[in-house]
Amino acid sequence: MSRPTRRLVIAVRADPVICGHSGEARNLAEVALTRGFDDVRLLTWPIPALQAAGLPLKPLDRLLPYSPGITVERPEAVGDYRVPDGRHLAGLTGRLVELLAEDVPTVCLSMYLVPHTQVINDAVTAVRAAGLDPDVRTVAKAVGSDVTNVIKSCLREGRFGAAMVLFTTFLASDEVVAVSEYTRDEIIASAVEVDAHCGTTFADQCRSRVTVSYPPIDASAFLDLDPSAVDTALKRRGLERDKYVLFLSRVARAKGIYDLVIAYGQMRCRDDVKLVVAGTGPALEHVRAMAKEDDRIIFLDDVDDDEKPLLMAGCAAYALPTKPEPDFVETFGIALAEKALAGGGPIITTTTGGVLEAVGDAAVIVEAGDIHALADAVDRVVLDMSAAERSDLETRARAHAMQFDRGAVFDQLFPA
Repeated sequence: MSRPTRRLVIAVRADPVICGHSGEARNLAEVALTRGFDDVRLLTWPIPALQAAGLPLKPLDRLLPYSPGITVERPEAVGDYRVPDGRHLAGLTGRLVELLAEDVPTVCLSMYLVPHTQVINDAVTAVRAAGLDPDVRTVAKAVGSDVTNVIKSCLREGRFGAAMVLFTTFLASDEVVAVSEYTRDEIIASAVEVDAHCGTTFADQCRSRVTVSYPPIDASAFLDLDPSAVDTALKRRGLERDKYVLFLSRVARAKGIYDLVIAYGQMRCRDDVKLVVAGTGPALEHVRAMAKEDDRIIFLDDVDDDEKPLLMAGCAAYALPTKPEPDFVETFGIALAEKALAGGGPIITTTTGGVLEAVGDAAVIVEAGDIHALADAVDRVVLDMSAAERSDLETRARAHAMQFDRGAVFDQLFPA
């Protein structure tokens, strides 16, 4: 077998994790095969480790395959139980060291600073310390939870040493990018706070170096959907076109699912449309319990990537009333951009975080946490909005979302 000539390694929580960034990794990997990379690898975690972490996972028997040329690597832990957490990191880092030692020009992209950027930094340092001279370029992408969860937690708890480690880890990469303008602004604001406390200069470095790379979406999976395929998918679920409001996302408080379920009980349109909650997450069982007396609320916890656009295209409205929480703020909203590409009923959402970057001016906007406004907005969309207004929103939403097609995003992130 011939040695590859150009390699891309993406360190990420990949499938089966239900996370927009696992989809990002898949999309970048697929485009890389068309851009001169002949060896693409997703460096990720063993499935038992993901299951033990309690992460929401897709059904293992319904995962979409990757194209030939893409290898998903799940290195086993190194050491035994006396190294409780570092064993898996050692496995990831060690495998990347082996790849970098093969003298293949390599680009390494990390998604999630903790721990994937550290894995890449440590591997590059180890190979160079061993006397090798790898041809490697590193790119660190700060995704939403890096800021809203990890960095913000450090600042809230006064753990400035940990915050300094995060920033030095991030800035040690050759290129540093953020998933949205909102995320970039939050990185800089956090750096200012660390600088004020520690006398560091992270903020100036972030201002000059951090660029934005939006999440890449496979637009072809959402455009020009076969109407008969939509109808078949809906029939299988006992649904009818334009007869349901769709929530399709991680089922968590920060996604506004509690607000939506309460608002649905107040809606005038509830006799006309069901509420479909599609997804899994930490709040799922609690929300099920809330809705157990309402047979108009349907839960789907097994929606795969093929069915997702079909459900989006058939809905009367798509509601994602995301709201800021201490441990999470919607820093972009990949599902919103996917919905915009798929068509169907209007998007109803909020101004939380980077949401407006995802939807532009082509969504119905309500104040985050305002349950009455949410109910009124859904009623207006379902009962009062004209066909012409709905069509205009659909057309403008799709045009805005096309900038997130994976080919365009890849070419900006990895220029020739």
